[in-house]
Amino acid sequence: MVPVHEQGNEIAVPPLVRFSTFALEALAEAREEIDALNVYPVPDGDTGTNLFLTFESAHEALTRSLADQDEEQAELKAAVAVYSRGLLLGARGNSGVIMSQLVDTLLGHLVDVGPDDRPADVFARGMAAATEAADAAVGEPVEGTMLTVARAASDAAVEAVAADPTASIGRLLGSACGAARDALARTPEQLEVLRNAGVVDAGGSGLCLVLEAAEAAYTGRRRRAGTTGRPRPSRTAPVVPTDDLTEDGPAYEVMYLLDAEDDRIAGLRAALAPLGDSLVVVGGHGLWNVHVHVDDVGAALEAGIEAGRPHRVRVTHFAEQVLRSRRKSGPHAEPARRQLDGRRVLVVAFGPGLAKVFTESGAAVVEATVGRRPSTGDLLEAIRATGAAEVIVVPNDRDVVPAAEAAARLAEDHGIRVAVIRTSAQVQGMAALAVHEPSRPFERDLVEMSAAARHARSGAVTVAARRAITTAGLCEPGDVLGAVEGDFAVVGSDMQAVAIDVVERMLGGGGELFTVIAGNGGEELARRCAEHLAESHPTVDVLVYDGGQDRYPLLFGVE
Repeated sequence: MVPVHEQGNEIAVPPLVRFSTFALEALAEAREEIDALNVYPVPDGDTGTNLFLTFESAHEALTRSLADQDEEQAELKAAVAVYSRGLLLGARGNSGVIMSQLVDTLLGHLVDVGPDDRPADVFARGMAAATEAADAAVGEPVEGTMLTVARAASDAAVEAVAADPTASIGRLLGSACGAARDALARTPEQLEVLRNAGVVDAGGSGLCLVLEAAEAAYTGRRRRAGTTGRPRPSRTAPVVPTDDLTEDGPAYEVMYLLDAEDDRIAGLRAALAPLGDSLVVVGGHGLWNVHVHVDDVGAALEAGIEAGRPHRVRVTHFAEQVLRSRRKSGPHAEPARRQLDGRRVLVVAFGPGLAKVFTESGAAVVEATVGRRPSTGDLLEAIRATGAAEVIVVPNDRDVVPAAEAAARLAEDHGIRVAVIRTSAQVQGMAALAVHEPSRPFERDLVEMSAAARHARSGAVTVAARRAITTAGLCEPGDVLGAVEGDFAVVGSDMQAVAIDVVERMLGGGGELFTVIAGNGGEELARRCAEHLAESHPTVDVLVYDGGQDRYPLLFGVE
C-alpha cells in the first residue's frame, strides 16, 4: 500500500517504511478490539493478534534490510521483495494470509509503474488486481468478510479514477477508505453470525486500518483516535457457534510454509478442498503459505508433502483456542487454564557461545544477531514453548525490549504470567540469571534479578562501519570504537589500546568481578585484556567467555 510519487511517476522506499510503521502501530493499538470482534469463521478471538504478528514480521524484515542503507537511496524492488516475503513468512490465520496476498499483489503492481503511467491509475489497477488475487487464493469466498471490504475499496478507487483521470492518489485513497468503512458497517447484514453477535467483521476492521495507514503514508495526515469510522463495540463480542464448531465442522487449523513449484499448487488446492474449509493458499516463485481448517491433520500434511516440502507447521485445536477466548471475554472472564508448571527464564543471546552459557545456567534461549533480532512472534512462541506458568524474559538488547514487552502482553492471553527485565547488554543478563531462584515468590525473584542487572555495568569494543559523530568525537570507517554503558567513549586506531582504555574507564567506579566476552576473532584480544587485569587490578576477579558474537570483538561487564 505504498504511495506512488506523482513527480516523475516514481515510487520510493521512505513511503513504504512509513506505511509499514503506521500499519503496525495501528494494529498494535487495535489488537484487542479486533480480537473481540472475531466470531467468524471461528470465534477464537485472535484476528487482531494474527494481523499484528503478520505485519510485524514484514516490518522487522524491512527494517533489518535497510539498517545499513540510506532509505532515499535504497532500491525499491529489493525493499518490496523483502517486505512481501516478510508478510508471507509471518502470515497467521485466515486474515493474515489473505492480507499478505492483498499487499503483495498491490506492491507488485506499483514497482512496475512505467514513465507514461498515471500514478493514481496504477494504484487503482493495483488495488483491483489485489482484490482479484485474494479472491482467487480463497477456496470459497464469503460475503461479509474482509474480501467484501477489499472489493468495496478497490471498486471505489477504480471509480474515482474513471470519474477524474487527473485525480490525486490522496483523493483515491480517501475514496477507498470511505468505501471500506461503509462496507465494514454493512458486514452484519451479509453474514448471519456477525449479526447475531452484534459485531462487524474482524478481518475487515483490520483492513480498514491498513488502508488508513496507506492514506497516512501518502498524505502525511493520520486519522485521530475515534475518527476512523470503524464501529467500536461497547462490549466484548460474545462467543457464538459457527459451522466450524458443529459436530460436522473441522476441529483443527493447519498452517504451513511450502516449498513447491508453482505448477503443483492447483493439485494441492484440489487435494485440500475436500478435507475441510477456510482454504487459503498464497505465495509464488516456489514459496507458499497454506492455511486450511480440517479434521484430518495428517491428510492436510500429506497433501503438502505430495506437492513439495512443508515446513514451519502450525496446528491449532479449535476447542482449546475457543475455550481460551471465552475465558478471557465478558464480565466473568477468568485466566485460561493450560497444563503449565513452574518458572523459566527466557534469555536472548547474541552469539552461539553466549547461548551455550545461558543454556548451561538453566535458561531457555532465543539466539539472535545484531542483524536478526527476534520479533514479538518469535518471543511469544519461545515463551509458550517453555511450558512454564511463569516466565521472566531477559532481552539483553534495548531494541528487543519493546518486542519482549509486547510478547509478554500477548502471552497473558494464553494464561502465562510474564515479566520483562529491561536488560540492554549480555552481561546484564548474566548477572540477572546468576541470582535467579525459582523457589522464591515471582515478585521477589523479579526484584532480585532486576537489581543484579541494574548494578552490572557494560562495555564493548567494535569497529566503525561508517563516518559518524560520536560522544567521543568524529569517527571514520575502520576506526576502533570503545563503548561504556551504551555510549561511545573512545575512538582510536589500535584495538588493544582502545580495549584497555574501556577496561580502565569501567573500573574507575570500582568493581569486584570483571567479565570479558570474546566475539568472533577476539579470542587473543580477550586473553590480553585478562592479563592486563591480572597485573593492574589483582583484587578483581576475572571471568573470560567465548561468546561468538558478531560485530563486537569484545564485550565487558563489571559487577
